[in-house]
Amino acid sequence: MANKNKPEAISKMVLPQGLNELIKDSNCNIIMPESKEELIDLAMGGKDRLTNDVVFEVNGKEVKEGTVVKCKNGVVINFDDPALRRRDPNSMVIADDLPTDKVTYKERFGTDFEPVRNETFEWLRSQESLIVVPFYAGNSDMGIKYPCIAVIPGNAAFFATAIAELQGFIPASKMPNFFKPQAVIYVAPTFRHTHFDGKQIVVHNRSYEMQEVFSYNLYLGPSAKKGVYSILLHIGELEGWTTLHASTVKVVTPYELELTIMHEGASGGGKSEMTEPVHREVDGKVLLATNMVTGEETYVNIADTATLYPVTDDMALAHPSIQNDSKKLVVCDAEHGWFLRVNHIDQYGTEPETEKACCHPKEPLVFLNMDAVPGSTCLIWDHIEDAPGVPCPNPRVVMPRKVKNNIVNGTAEIDVRSFGIRTPPTTKEHPDYGIIGMFHVLPPALAWVWRLVAPRGFANPSIIDAGGNQMKSEGVGSYWPFATGKKVDQANLLLKQILDTPSTRYILIPNQYIGAYKIGFAGEWVTREYLSRRGGAKFKPEQLEDARCSLLGYVPKSVKIDGTPINPGLLKVNIQGRVGNEGYDIGAKKLTDFFKEQLKQFDTPELDPLGKKIIDAVMNDATVQEYYDLIPKL
Repeated sequence: MANKNKPEAISKMVLPQGLNELIKDSNCNIIMPESKEELIDLAMGGKDRLTNDVVFEVNGKEVKEGTVVKCKNGVVINFDDPALRRRDPNSMVIADDLPTDKVTYKERFGTDFEPVRNETFEWLRSQESLIVVPFYAGNSDMGIKYPCIAVIPGNAAFFATAIAELQGFIPASKMPNFFKPQAVIYVAPTFRHTHFDGKQIVVHNRSYEMQEVFSYNLYLGPSAKKGVYSILLHIGELEGWTTLHASTVKVVTPYELELTIMHEGASGGGKSEMTEPVHREVDGKVLLATNMVTGEETYVNIADTATLYPVTDDMALAHPSIQNDSKKLVVCDAEHGWFLRVNHIDQYGTEPETEKACCHPKEPLVFLNMDAVPGSTCLIWDHIEDAPGVPCPNPRVVMPRKVKNNIVNGTAEIDVRSFGIRTPPTTKEHPDYGIIGMFHVLPPALAWVWRLVAPRGFANPSIIDAGGNQMKSEGVGSYWPFATGKKVDQANLLLKQILDTPSTRYILIPNQYIGAYKIGFAGEWVTREYLSRRGGAKFKPEQLEDARCSLLGYVPKSVKIDGTPINPGLLKVNIQGRVGNEGYDIGAKKLTDFFKEQLKQFDTPELDPLGKKIIDAVMNDATVQEYYDLIPKL
């Protein structure tokens, strides 16, 4: 194979030996994109094409992984295998010798990774072309930028288009001198078939100078999206800070009160929904809850909702360089584009703002798992089917921040940190952990405990997860599936963060069900409107009472919004006639037992001594007051 094109920008890179040989010395045609338009043309396999099959040769046979369709409003990516349409929580393995609590390559596969690493480089060198996408992890506008590159085979050009949308990219003509990557993502999809039994596998190979991420999978979640999250978590672990799994929104009420809420939690915990407008019925009312036994509906009249100014969608940088003297946590966004899940938009008119942004975008978008017709407009409520009559639960659109309305491009001081959990229907006949009221106020010690356990909750739509409503943990910070190091290190970082920001307050918000009531995300939206109107989550002692389950902190004695009192049974689930104290207590025990089991792993010598006291409090069934006394608020 004759030596082919090598863009001038490559000479400006400072690369380690293996990567240098792959990019500078191989016979591949190296492509470094200059524009989004060029990336889209590459994804389609040519400027005028409307469809492009993603095909690779595997053991002498052609294997089709998926199809890219060009529509009027962007490109649509669909994978042939339904198992590749969402993230596999077991996709990560660690190939290095740095400290980790994750499964290592040798533990899972019984051999060292180095031979497969070398095979990967050989396979990449054998490709007709490689697309090199340089980008910065972090937030370049805030001066937080860690150089990275992605190396992608030409047959998977859509991956380059998507990662450029998610992370931004540096055009070839603007490549800075001495660009030295701190992380590299290598994409080699055929290894899924030849080495890993068809499974999604992403191998992380860390050092103190560079992190390699080998993506043996074409679904964007584990590598183009969460792989970059892993890179930031690794760098933060080395430097003493973290990137939170959170959406952030500044809320401005009709009375010009301002409140900034950061909502954390596992996938499906309501992060994207926190930045969405309140969903209304045709008559303008808000359907808050529907009793699943009687069909009774509870509505709230909110005449004029707050204006929303989104800050982050999923990755909130809490970098030390942006903290200030406010004693509040300060964050900025770590993403160029937001990976929005739209499974809840199943018909026209569900969420007009997002539908308009997707149907008539300011620039072409990238869609996943949509049933799209070439040359037509991709409609985000037409989801691809995993099986006849079974729509894919994880349709996505990559929404560049710059096309979002009212976006906040700088930093945000956090008034309230909320934590979300998906809860199942709960009655005395079928008791479960859906005992959490519309919102609870948490003492800081309990806020830390919830971030250690991070329950994944009921019917998660974002990942491959058998078990329905079985209680599972997303892991420390709810970002543990993307972290590569030690759980206790992240636990200590989160505790220090809470101690350093005493003016930020904490709440807990469920979604899907409150006892016998189906609420979806309406409770989250009404809570946001309520707290913004009252100026935050700082309550007088007489306005709160201890929750019956102490892990849930405090319950507001009453809530009224725009003159409408909220059904007390939606605040204190045990007073619901369909639940009662008996059903509540069974659910509380299930929740408490789960927390105790999950917290055992943090009881190590490396844990901060205050953290050990807090975990001991959980094990000893502490009262809410005892949790408060461990980290009292100012």
